[in-house]
Amino acid sequence: MMNTNIIFQILFFGLVTVLFGACDAGVNDTGTEYAPNMYHAVSYEPLIQITDEDAGEWVNSDDNGYGEYFSSNPNNPFGMNMRIPAENTVPRNENGMLPYRLPKDSIELAARIMKNPLPDTDKILEEGKVLYTKYCTHCHGANGGGSMDETALVGKVYQGVPSYSSGATSRLSEGHIFHVITHGIRRMGAHGSQVQQEDRWKIVRYVQTLQKQD
Repeated sequence: MMNTNIIFQILFFGLVTVLFGACDAGVNDTGTEYAPNMYHAVSYEPLIQITDEDAGEWVNSDDNGYGEYFSSNPNNPFGMNMRIPAENTVPRNENGMLPYRLPKDSIELAARIMKNPLPDTDKILEEGKVLYTKYCTHCHGANGGGSMDETALVGKVYQGVPSYSSGATSRLSEGHIFHVITHGIRRMGAHGSQVQQEDRWKIVRYVQTLQKQD
């Protein structure tokens, strides 16, 4: 009868041989891997572009001639992962809103022609209040009182922040307010790159309620 130790050794070395053989991967044989999609990207990453074909060569298990981290797309112009938009097209957001193109020095035009595309509803006002609290309260105050508002922490340092409900500021149009939020004016910085266009219109809705305060 064959010795038990010999049987065990044969089985052990046979298992080791199978395991090492399974690690030999290629294009048509990925071998045995734990969660292979974590190591080998299925699609091109849209926001990165690594043009070095040897990047990650030491961890690549395919024989495609590229490193594991190479991510340029040879099928697109300039090897980009994102496609160039079709000519004469304009991007819109999910609600069909066009991007705001009026330059900073067109404030009078904006004041005359720009209208808020968002409805005057309780939901929009509530969302506008949240955004106003986040981006505007520190200078304009929770009640829109500007430098005279007790909650306007920065507004007290930079004197001269007007109250929304007094003087000419109380009569500013929705287009004027939106344009100023977008491009800034005097000591107020531009917020066009910080606050999305639709959110800026929500803030305008809420600011208009502050203009009507006594």
